[in-house]
Order: sequence, then C-alpha cells, then structure tokens
Amino acid sequence: MAIRMIRTMGDPILTKKCKEVKEMTPRLRELIEDMFETMYEANGVGLAAPQVGILKRIVVIDTTGEDPIVMINPRILETSGTQTGGEGCLSVPGKTGTVTRPNYVKAVAFDENMQEYEIEGTELLARAICHETDHLEGQLYVDKVEGPLMDTDDYYADMEEE
Repeated sequence: MAIRMIRTMGDPILTKKCKEVKEMTPRLRELIEDMFETMYEANGVGLAAPQVGILKRIVVIDTTGEDPIVMINPRILETSGTQTGGEGCLSVPGKTGTVTRPNYVKAVAFDENMQEYEIEGTELLARAICHETDHLEGQLYVDKVEGPLMDTDDYYADMEEE
C-alpha cells in the first residue's frame, strides 16, 4: 500500500468524467487499498479515484473510522430531505463552504469483488456519498457552495459565534 498524491483544485483531471469499471484487476485492488490509506492519512471521510489521478468510477468512504465502504460504479437511486452544513474536500485543502445536500440517499454500487449491493445513508454518510459521486462526474463541491468559500478555521469560528 502507498500514500498517493491528492490532486487539488485547478488540476484538470478533477473536471473530467470518470470511466466505468468493467472488471476487478490486481491494479484496481491496489488502487482501492491506496485510496483508503491516502484518505486516512489525510483525515478524510471519503476519496474518489480522480482525486488521486485515476479516471475510474471508484469511491472509498469511511465516516466512522470503523466502517470502510468501497463503491464501484455507484449510482444514486433515491434521495429525500435536505441538510445544510459545512463541507470540505481533500482536493480543496483548508477551505470550507456551506452546501445543501439530501439528508437521505439510497445508492447502488459494486464492492471490491464486483458484487452489486445497495446502500442507504443519512446525514454525514448521505453527504459523503453525494460529494464523492459528484467527483466521478467531474464536479467539485465549490460549485454548490452557498455564500463564500472560507478558510476552514474561520468558517468554524464563525459557526461557534452564532
């Protein structure tokens, strides 16, 4: 396993649509392991393959630190409700913005063994699924920010004052 370089805003790969994964290969298994290691090292809760320079429809998520999720070729089937809150991204370091996302998400994806499964999530997991699947379409959260994009420390200091 290896820590991979996280691409940052301005890198053209982050604006490209990813290709579907047709079959699991040893290289893709290594990529998934590297993505988890990279995400944990950076204290993230999600990472999409284009963030490490690979245009494949692969996402890893772990919102609890104990429940790693691999989503290959994820598709969102259903959403409901809304949540508005601070959102950041490993590809936009040190910045946070207010984004409204669904509060409930139901998605279908393949796991690392290419077995199809459904996943449902609320709150942070729902936000992470939406955020990471946006990456696969070449979209960054900054395009959805309501109001200014702020330095993370300033954003949370402002929230504490309210």
